[in-house]
Formats: sequence, structure tokens, C-alpha cells
Amino acid sequence: MTGHYIAFEGIEGTGKSTIAARLATHLEQRGIDVLRVREPGGTATGERIRHVLLDPGGSVAPWSEALLFAAARAQLAHELVGPALRRGRWVVSDRSVYSSLAYQGGGRGLGMAEVKSVNAPGLREVWPEMVILLRLDAATGLARQEDPDRIGIEGVEFQTKVGQAFDELADQDPARFVVVDAAGDLESVWKSVVAHVEGRWPVSSTT
Repeated sequence: MTGHYIAFEGIEGTGKSTIAARLATHLEQRGIDVLRVREPGGTATGERIRHVLLDPGGSVAPWSEALLFAAARAQLAHELVGPALRRGRWVVSDRSVYSSLAYQGGGRGLGMAEVKSVNAPGLREVWPEMVILLRLDAATGLARQEDPDRIGIEGVEFQTKVGQAFDELADQDPARFVVVDAAGDLESVWKSVVAHVEGRWPVSSTT
């Protein structure tokens, strides 16, 4: 028995964390065993790496950034996500490997194929089954942030590149990606998200 792995993606300020938490609660209330995770982080090792990566006062070179994200992600897959899926649990994640492809591959210009190649060995088969891309323009997303981290303080030009990379990833893999307009109010975004999830996996059939 295997579970389902859903990841929320998008640029800064799209509401990923809020909607991911709401979906996890929604599923749990319907009797589904859910593992909630975030990237980077989720494990003791990952949380230490998270501090290095996101400290607003820090300085991290582009490839160092990509490799640190990959290391935290590999630990999360090995320690938590992979075992959970094999036990039939659902995993709801705030970000995933696709953030690295978009941010470091696209935004930093390292190349999405190159960034994918350094992540793949640490993940093996542990890739999100559904990626919910919350789409929003960069200026709006940055304006919505309340406490930006080191990457969140990057300007509109960088976030626009990241958004374009996410769109490219979604176009390349329409079976995996679901694109939701995040420009509206929270309730409209939520209704769209839950409709997509339950349209693929009717919750009543899993309880």
C-alpha cells in the first residue's frame, strides 16, 4: 500500500503554507493519516540547513544554495517522506524539489536539468505525485510577505524569473502539475485546491 504525495509550489507570498496546512487538516478530518512537512527542514538536519539557507543576514553562493537544499531534501526523503508513503500515509508538503528547479535552476540560472541531476540521487522514487502551483505575479507576491527570509527579500526581477521557471515546469509535466490562480481571496484559492485534490482522489474512497 502506498500513500499520495502532494506538494505546494509557487513564488513568495502565494499562500502555500496556509493552504498546505488547511489541506492537511481537511484530509485528517476525513480519517486520512497525513504527514505534514516543509522544505527546507522537517528533520533535525534539515532544520539546521534551513537556518543557513534562509537567514536574512547570511550569504550563500548559488551552487552552495542548490547543494544545501538538495542535502536537506535527501534527508527528508530518507527519514520521513519515503517511509510514510510506503506505510500508506499521505504527505502534504510546503515546497519540494520543484522549488530548487525553479529557484536555483531558473532564478539563479544554474539550469533546471543540472539542478535536477544533483537532487535525483537523494530522492530516487520519492517525487511529488501532485504539484499544486499557486500562480501569482511577483510584485503582488512580494507585497504580501510579512517576514521575508534571505530568498524572500530578492527583488521582482528574480521572483519573475522563478515564476517563469515554474510555468515552464508545469507546461512540461501537465499530468503532475495543477495550476491555481492565487490572485484571488483565500477562500477561492482553497475551493480550487480541494476540488483538484478530491477530483483525483475522492476522499470518501480512502476513509
